[in-house]
Amino acid sequence: MPASETIYEDMRDRVVNGEFTPGQRLRPEKLRSDYTCSASTLREILFRLSTVGLVDFQEQRGFRLPAHSKELQHDLTHFRIMLESEGACLSIRLGGVAWEARLSAAHHMMSHIETKVRDGNVTSDLLTLWTGAELTFHQTLIDACGSDLLKQTHVNVYRQFRQQFISTDRQFAFVPENVVQHQGILEAALAHDEDLIRTRIHTHLSRNLMHPLPKKAPTNS
Repeated sequence: MPASETIYEDMRDRVVNGEFTPGQRLRPEKLRSDYTCSASTLREILFRLSTVGLVDFQEQRGFRLPAHSKELQHDLTHFRIMLESEGACLSIRLGGVAWEARLSAAHHMMSHIETKVRDGNVTSDLLTLWTGAELTFHQTLIDACGSDLLKQTHVNVYRQFRQQFISTDRQFAFVPENVVQHQGILEAALAHDEDLIRTRIHTHLSRNLMHPLPKKAPTNS
């Protein structure tokens, strides 16, 4: 992997996992010392991160971490619910046993790491592992949906969501609930129950909404 790509992935993990304060200015000339590369390389990497919503960029004002926004977190949550619900249902129809096995394996890894987080002493390395494992589980959940566009949109939305979310609860009080909810999502997927998996995805994410989503309008019989 080219060195610039390695730096990009490391910076992406740092801005997603709460290493910087929301709204903090990101100066390429200072960050370059973390990677022994040029300021221009860091500037290009920060600009790439701005194209996927993880860094804000303004001419003459430079780069900043996005500020925390309840409205943005609500919108990202709503979008995740839509993408994951549709992607999971399509994967149930199209995925088969191979997809079920990958999903079970991804859940096993995530569950192990979540247990470590639940037990406390969350280091930056553990936080990065946790974000990666949870993303892998949710990516695998929709992996067999048949739409590359849906999957790419989902990963961008997930990282923006995680960035907003990680700044609001550094005690991770929600983790015990997460463990139970992820198990429920897995069980619904393996049971091929599309209505149940939609409900469980919504339940899992709905605490991040500012207000309830509009209910589905009744159909005329």
